[in-house]
Amino acid sequence: MTLTAPKIAFIGAGSVVFTQGLLADLLAFPELQGAHIALHDIDAERLATADGAARQIADRLTGEGALRPRVTAHAERRAALADADFVINIVQVGMRAATRTDFDVPARYGLRQTIGDTLGIGGIFRALRTFPLLKSLAEDIAEVCPDAWLLNYTNPMAMNVQYLTQATGLTRVVGLCHSVYWTVHDLADLLGVPHREVTYRAAGVNHQAWVLRLEHQGVDLYPRLDKLIADDPELRRRVRVDMYRRLGYYPTETSEHSSEYVPWYLHHDSEVERLRLPVGAYLGIVDENIAAYEHTRDALAEGTPLTVEGTMEYAPQIIHSITTGTPRTVYGNVPNRGLIDNLPATGTVEVPCLVDGLGVQPTRVGALPAQCAALNRSYLSMNDLVVRAALEDDPRSIRQAAMADPATAAALPVERIWDLCDDMVRAHAELLQPALRATLGH
Repeated sequence: MTLTAPKIAFIGAGSVVFTQGLLADLLAFPELQGAHIALHDIDAERLATADGAARQIADRLTGEGALRPRVTAHAERRAALADADFVINIVQVGMRAATRTDFDVPARYGLRQTIGDTLGIGGIFRALRTFPLLKSLAEDIAEVCPDAWLLNYTNPMAMNVQYLTQATGLTRVVGLCHSVYWTVHDLADLLGVPHREVTYRAAGVNHQAWVLRLEHQGVDLYPRLDKLIADDPELRRRVRVDMYRRLGYYPTETSEHSSEYVPWYLHHDSEVERLRLPVGAYLGIVDENIAAYEHTRDALAEGTPLTVEGTMEYAPQIIHSITTGTPRTVYGNVPNRGLIDNLPATGTVEVPCLVDGLGVQPTRVGALPAQCAALNRSYLSMNDLVVRAALEDDPRSIRQAAMADPATAAALPVERIWDLCDDMVRAHAELLQPALRATLGH
């Protein structure tokens, strides 16, 4: 594909801070400075803020005589999507109120969560309230921009990509997350080697992939990491380090995330203390995001210049590679069609992908180490039940997904799990597809 001025639609552009970072990345590429940036959000104030921020960024990053991006704002989604070449989805259905419900209701049952956006009760219900939006978005894409690439950032990533794959006819779908990149970046800093000189390979599932190789100038960096950990007791007080010591491969997501996907940590007071786990941490992150949005909104109203830096996100790199034919490797979340041998074919896996003018082309990894695959299979089994609930209008599958979730099962007996799911269904009812609003009791 060679596009001189691609159209890029941002769905959920009212996530203004994230939108700003993506725009800074996009417009840092001279070849993309003539792009059409189409912004959509259902919140009029947030859409206007995103529009103002985008125009200021465009003014600052494209000088006199340079190509200038065209920025348009659309309250109607199909207008933003019409003839788009790329669609970036960053929608969060229900926003802060729904997220608070995801924490407050389980907390009444004694269930601890830190982030609650990928697995567990929080992940299940975030997925179920997002699926209807994904279905309608896919229908619009199929009608008004059928050749577009859908680049999804909305969590729970693996469930959302699996749902899009199984419930819609879209094939140009890839889920994007920065966890692999920043894990390797931070490990390079910890080990005192330049990130650009580190070679690595990772694979698994989103937020629970594994650094299979980590090398500097052909030398394995894992022995150096082992020595650092052995010499520093504070490093050992992190979940991902604890998992690495026991499993042999470093996980690609933060300790806060990682603690929620296994049964070993959050249910035990001693582990919460030993590993310094911030229960409910995501609620603070949500508040910080809202404060950042309000700061941007107010700065625009006052005419104050925005401070915007690039984020090294994958979507702008993908758009640049497909548009210009420039080859590069990114990590993407895609259907497991022969990519990882010992994970289910129906699941969504995170693997290295070649991107060039032909699009996003996943790399076959082969088999994961047995212990890593065992955890990933548990993760994907829960995902499969959540997607099944939506595809088959089966409310029992919601409860079965919660029963299969490792952290939930470690904390609650099955009757309490079903009661909790009933309470969550009641709390989120208006955001769920009708057949899933049933309460079932025991």
